[in-house]
Amino acid sequence: MLDPSLFGRLSFAAATPHAGPLYAGRHRLGVAEERDAVLFVPEGLAAQAPVPLMVMFHGAGGFPEKVLPHLEAHAQRHRFLVLAPHSLYPTWDIVIGGNGPDLQRLHQALSAVTSRYRIDPQRLAFAGFSDGASYALSLGITNGDIASHVIAFSGGFMSVFMQTGIPKVFVAHGLADEQLPIASGRAHAARLRAAGYDVEYVEFDGPHVIHAPVVERAIDFFLQ
Repeated sequence: MLDPSLFGRLSFAAATPHAGPLYAGRHRLGVAEERDAVLFVPEGLAAQAPVPLMVMFHGAGGFPEKVLPHLEAHAQRHRFLVLAPHSLYPTWDIVIGGNGPDLQRLHQALSAVTSRYRIDPQRLAFAGFSDGASYALSLGITNGDIASHVIAFSGGFMSVFMQTGIPKVFVAHGLADEQLPIASGRAHAARLRAAGYDVEYVEFDGPHVIHAPVVERAIDFFLQ
């Protein structure tokens, strides 16, 4: 029998927190000496209360500190955690050749977060931009029993071998995207709706960027 991780399945299951919470700000999680995952913790989290978590995957050539500024003010305002993993290579393993080390590192990062916080299972999003959006779509649909929401900002493709759970899906794409044509966003929305998913699809007048008004709309989608 083939290892489910080859198809993108996470074996992660949240455990009861046993370590103390972290102070507000950014924290390396220690899942790797280099290209480590980063967790943003907002001020004022209620002790022991379940907290929403957004996992944000960067684009090709990116890194956690490049995507976190798009989300931190929202996380502070609405009191949710942001986990920003770092791909082992310049982009995510699924883009290069299939699920592998990045999936394992994601498992470790999620375990590190849930060792300190009770995560609200109804508010756990896999989100990403560009290649990271492709990764979020692929992992989120494959692991819809873990991810309650999937948020894709300008994704290029979706690699899904098995569908699990029924996450809510948000797809956004720029009409003037010079790297990934608008047709890819439209195709993702149509494919997911045909498969029975609740999809919010947004087109914006702009290029291949993380568009601030769209991020705000995605946050509302995540927390509503």
